[in-house]
Amino acid sequence: MSQTMEPGKEKQKHFILNGNLWQVMSDLSWPAITAMILYGLNTVISAIFVGRFVGETALAGVSVAYPLTQISVGIGSLVGVGAGAVLSIAIGRQDKTTQEHLLGTVNYLSVLVTVVYMVLGLAFSAQLVKMMGGTGEVLVLGDIYFRITVIGAFFWIYGLAANMIVRAEGKMKAAAVMMGIGLLADVLANYLLVAVLGLGVEGSAWATNAGMLVYTLLGWFYFGRGFASFRTRVFTFNWDTNTVKSIFSLGMSSFIMVAMSLVQGVVVFNALARYGTVLDIAFYGVVYRIFIFALPPILGLMRALQPVTGINYGAGQYERVISAYKIFTVASLVLTLPFWLISMAAPAWVLSLMLPDQAFTGTELMYFRIYMVLLPLLSAIFMAMTFFPSIDKGKPAAMIGIARQLIFYIPVMWILPQIMGVAGIYIGSLAIDAVIVLWTAIMVKKEFAALRTAGQPTTLST
Repeated sequence: MSQTMEPGKEKQKHFILNGNLWQVMSDLSWPAITAMILYGLNTVISAIFVGRFVGETALAGVSVAYPLTQISVGIGSLVGVGAGAVLSIAIGRQDKTTQEHLLGTVNYLSVLVTVVYMVLGLAFSAQLVKMMGGTGEVLVLGDIYFRITVIGAFFWIYGLAANMIVRAEGKMKAAAVMMGIGLLADVLANYLLVAVLGLGVEGSAWATNAGMLVYTLLGWFYFGRGFASFRTRVFTFNWDTNTVKSIFSLGMSSFIMVAMSLVQGVVVFNALARYGTVLDIAFYGVVYRIFIFALPPILGLMRALQPVTGINYGAGQYERVISAYKIFTVASLVLTLPFWLISMAAPAWVLSLMLPDQAFTGTELMYFRIYMVLLPLLSAIFMAMTFFPSIDKGKPAAMIGIARQLIFYIPVMWILPQIMGVAGIYIGSLAIDAVIVLWTAIMVKKEFAALRTAGQPTTLST
């Protein structure tokens, strides 16, 4: 690679290390938020085409299988977030060896985890769909959809991981363009296979795999044509034990977020089925979707924070790392405020966007407000889930993810609904998030103190 290209490739790194942090946040965040919105749209394409062109039973099958497809997303996030954190720190430290060998390790790891996931996924597909509530024809169709996505798992895992590595360089615009092209491929493939050829659930699953294949091809093109800020070979394979350990350590929190969300869904829906009615289940489903709809700004800023903290941490600029966390958290809170205020002031109007013909009771509106009340403060949790891995500390982020969904959600959703009925599900969710926000703030404050101590110049005694 010619030396004349190097200064241009160093421009983004220089900007992240030296630019005004508010400007850095702005420039990196809007394409990252756009990418998260595009990815969010990507997750509903199958439901739209199957619901419109196949039927309600097929849509139910896809809906039941959809949470299971997020397992491959979680694995891709594990590899991608972990590798991205390793890369950002290496860029800050100017560790060329780690940068050049990273992709070979990612290639090796992606193939390895894909094989394990495919064996287990195909072996237990029907049981997993049944666990999610699939029965009869819904079980059959859900099993078909999930099995096909498992067959294409490598493209889900590698495509997402490659995109996250691009983000870790600070190349948020390039990552967003890749997301946009992948979404377009998914839409076109669904239209061809479902609407034109009438291949139903199978066609939709293969179309989604096609979109993920495009993500993978774009990653190969990006790395193979030298667009990355580091030297690498796209199809190289190598195993570096220390790098693999770092990837798993720093990426595990991201996988836990996805896996524990699946656990949370099973626990909550089982509680609703036991203590509520079908209407309670449907209402919670709408509340949760509205909550997810409000998250892209937070998730976008979360992804944009990663290269800023990682690169500055690698360069030893610890005060800048602390400032970045604060700025991104405040920006995330501010961006969620308008939707949050509308939700608190006019919950019936917000709910009617998904349930236009339903009259909501005062109790239901109260449940919605309880569920949404801490939304702006959750910014601190999401930013911490990126902050800790980016400074080479994956354990605190993993602890937050495990504590929120596993340690708290399971016992709380088992005990409170027995005492309070359906209200216990919403009040329990509020109590859990309040505890986690407070705990996260304490851990982040302690880490700030540790970073400031590490950044102080040592004095030699005479």
